[in-house]
Amino acid sequence: MATIWRLSALAAMWWAALAAVPVGAEPGGERWIESWGTALPLQPPPPPPAFRPPDAPARPAAPQAALARPPQPASPFVPFPATLHDQTVRMVLRTSVGGDRFRLEFANANGAQVVELGAVHAGLAGENGSVAAGSDRAVTFGGKPTLTLQPGARVFSDPIDLRLAPLSRVAVSIYLPVATPATTVDALGLMPAFIAAGDQTGAPRLSGPQAVSSFFWLRGLSVPAADAAAGTIVTLGDSITEGYATTAGANRAWPDLLAQRLQADPDLAHWGVVNVGISGNRVLRPGVGDAALARFSEDVLTRPGVKWVLILEGINDINMAIMPGMPDSEDVTASALIAAFDQLIDRAHLHGIRVAGGTLLPTKGLPFYSAEGEALRQELNTWIRTSGRFDRVIDFEAATRDPADPLRLRPDFDPGDHVHPNDAGNQAMADAFDLAWLKSK
Repeated sequence: MATIWRLSALAAMWWAALAAVPVGAEPGGERWIESWGTALPLQPPPPPPAFRPPDAPARPAAPQAALARPPQPASPFVPFPATLHDQTVRMVLRTSVGGDRFRLEFANANGAQVVELGAVHAGLAGENGSVAAGSDRAVTFGGKPTLTLQPGARVFSDPIDLRLAPLSRVAVSIYLPVATPATTVDALGLMPAFIAAGDQTGAPRLSGPQAVSSFFWLRGLSVPAADAAAGTIVTLGDSITEGYATTAGANRAWPDLLAQRLQADPDLAHWGVVNVGISGNRVLRPGVGDAALARFSEDVLTRPGVKWVLILEGINDINMAIMPGMPDSEDVTASALIAAFDQLIDRAHLHGIRVAGGTLLPTKGLPFYSAEGEALRQELNTWIRTSGRFDRVIDFEAATRDPADPLRLRPDFDPGDHVHPNDAGNQAMADAFDLAWLKSK
């Protein structure tokens, strides 16, 4: 009995010591922050904005003229194989903050089976999926060149000795030796990715690659914190944050542009920016990926070195509630969304993380735009601006609305779908962020 008590006491002491180590820190004292990261939803790509489920219980339909689809920008989603087998995937990402070395994080977030990575390499990305000469590094995990990802697991690599300048493009290559369903994927990567036969992880150039644009099992890249002020800023949102209507491969989503602004200011170059926007995501209910309420721990609280979270969510909750043909179960109220934001703020504050709230962008011009939906958006925006619950507010609506018709996006920011800002609109959103916040104590 005494032996059991001693073991229990030792276990309690071990857990207490572990709990005392903040996220991003190692027991030896070194602290890490995240320079790049993404969310990895299982769900398929979202429907286009004017989607009407054909077999849903009908609510009163809008006039047919109102449902006429406007010209739509081309879908940014690139198809990828459902299963990978004896193939290499090479993914290109862009860092925010730099570092003398880095670590990669992989996740098997949604799979029901073990994922085997037979080899992993990383290096500076060249053109067309190539790796810059002299930069290729074999990645290890506990000293081993292979990685077994159990269902639900997240695993960090050993530190990789390769200096990354700020805003570096990094190529990460993984080899799948056995048939593996591609279930843990960020389908809208908006960055070059390639699939090639066999193990080509260490090849400077891939032979016979298939071009895709997704991130597979790769969750994050972290660097050592340069000083005590260094930290991670996480941007939590939907397709507008993910960069749905921006130029693929150009890093024109507003979080990417915010990272560029920070790196241009010597006083703020120690901040990492991580984009965990998911196209089709909602606050209250699952859509594409878990609801923001459900994924907050995974996509925000577990990121190394998080000090700020910027939240821009809610327009999909509203749009799903007002779409013709949607069941009544999709209804939403401003008070329900406000209660959800209250929860997210409280949870962040319990972890010492400050929260900035973004106002929802205008959507007039959508085929199912309605006075009901507009009233919900206005009520939520008023609360975001005036409640005092957020540590800071970013007025994205003011930065993107049309002065001639404030219920619409500015024409030069609208790619044609009346929802997702283009490159110029995302620049306006990034410019709406007051950098003085990060300099104030």
